[in-house]
Amino acid sequence: MTDTMTRIAAGLERAFAENGFAEPNVQLLKEATGVSLRTLYKYTPSRDEMVRVALEHRHQRYMAYVFAELPDDEAQVMPAIIERIAAWMVREASHGCLFHAAVAAAPHDASLLSLLQRHKSEVAARAAQASGLPEHEVDITLIFDGLTQSWPLNGQAAVASAKRIVAALPVVA
Repeated sequence: MTDTMTRIAAGLERAFAENGFAEPNVQLLKEATGVSLRTLYKYTPSRDEMVRVALEHRHQRYMAYVFAELPDDEAQVMPAIIERIAAWMVREASHGCLFHAAVAAAPHDASLLSLLQRHKSEVAARAAQASGLPEHEVDITLIFDGLTQSWPLNGQAAVASAKRIVAALPVVA
């Protein structure tokens, strides 16, 4: 990704995270990226492309943040991931999952649904592998989604609940 594209993607991600997907007009999106309207449309020729670019950028940042330098002890991996998701929610997503919000804003957009599915699948697969829970990807998705979606209402109580549920998962020998 070029520096300009990274700048655009980061600005779009920030604008959509702060304002949702319906509210920000092109002027606000342009201002958020810090580039000219011409440059914005050169790299992202439509609003749909702007959303996809923002979500791809979000996915890369999330994966890097949540999965960087996990503990060597598999038993400590899921609690560490849950703590990182909680920290992400505080810093980046106090209103819930941006991918779910994008699909909710455009429920008939198959490409957004595909991005949501890929994001959730990659997160669950990586967590399952790192934690030694390879047969529990669906459980992990449910736990993480429950955490992110209930965060705005329950905060740290959701974190404690997610950790209790993860601890109850049977370890595959």
